[in-house]
Amino acid sequence: MAEVVEKTETALDRSQVKKAIQALQAFLKTKATGDSLLLDESQAISLLFTLWKVPKQPQTIRIPLPHGQRSDTDEVCLFTRDEPNMTSEQTQRFYKKLLEERGVSNVSEIIPYKVLKTEYKPYEAKRRLLGNFDMFLSDDRIRRLLPSQLGRHFYDRKREPLSVNLQSKHLARDIQGVIQGTNMKITNKGCCCMARVGHPGMTADEVAANIEAAVQTVEAKLRMKGPVIKLIHVKSQTSVALPIYTADLSQLSVLKKNGLTRKSKEGKKKTQETKQADTPADIEAEEKKKTKVKKNKAQIKKEEEEEEEEEIPQLVPIETPIKKPKLEKQLKKKPLEKAPKPGAKKETKAQSKLTKKAAKTDSKKRRKVPKVK
Repeated sequence: MAEVVEKTETALDRSQVKKAIQALQAFLKTKATGDSLLLDESQAISLLFTLWKVPKQPQTIRIPLPHGQRSDTDEVCLFTRDEPNMTSEQTQRFYKKLLEERGVSNVSEIIPYKVLKTEYKPYEAKRRLLGNFDMFLSDDRIRRLLPSQLGRHFYDRKREPLSVNLQSKHLARDIQGVIQGTNMKITNKGCCCMARVGHPGMTADEVAANIEAAVQTVEAKLRMKGPVIKLIHVKSQTSVALPIYTADLSQLSVLKKNGLTRKSKEGKKKTQETKQADTPADIEAEEKKKTKVKKNKAQIKKEEEEEEEEEIPQLVPIETPIKKPKLEKQLKKKPLEKAPKPGAKKETKAQSKLTKKAAKTDSKKRRKVPKVK
């Protein structure tokens, strides 16, 4: 069985995509109360991808879009590094001149790293900074230092700064592509991922063109083999997900075949590697180990059989004579005498004295009586 490695192209139905976008835009218009809410982040149109398998490694894909998914009124903040032998004000002026010379007009404010550390250290200042701007960019030379300074709120709300190479020769094109493009984060914890594609102010054709471009780039840049995308939906944060693509079930059989062939090939490779790596001494050692294991198993079986053959003596209960209590023996020999009362002891002593006196008097009388002739 030959292993299928090529990715299958997802053929989108343009009419189905337009219908879904129009329905979503109509829903968002009913929710919006004014023109100010049309370009709110909660009203943004996003693509929801469901993959066939959970990716093995996390990945971030940058998706360039033919039609900008942000308005010209969006506020963009740029974090730059501290230039040597310059103060924070001088670095701001230096980068403003650089952006003007290169034709970049979308960046509304520049904040050096030293200013970010000192002026935006409190929690309230960070929240104010997060609310004042719609998007954040950063110099790629200080990108790794920003998470500890910005805090988790930027990353929880998915507003982390996107890195830009300020030393690039095509700086205006790169910044424009980052601002008007989109990013999609793919994690190894699930099979769903999302990318922002447009806003309700765009036409259905513009959003559809952005969707097609996003699907093509995701298919090309995903680090996975075989069929990749299972489902695609269009949605906003407050709406229901509308399906625009569902993969054929034939792709599932292809995935199963690929998995079986991979397992078989891995097993063959392991066996070949072991055969090539084993020397005659290693083979002899392995054979000795096997013989020892066999002997141990045979000895254990013999011992078990001998234990089974040995007659186990039956335990017979021994009849023990019933012993009577000592009290019963004493009762048979001598009846128990009742304990005299304390008052009765005194009476018996007095009576014994009287009886002794009476006996003496009787003996005297008997002696004095003369014998009759």
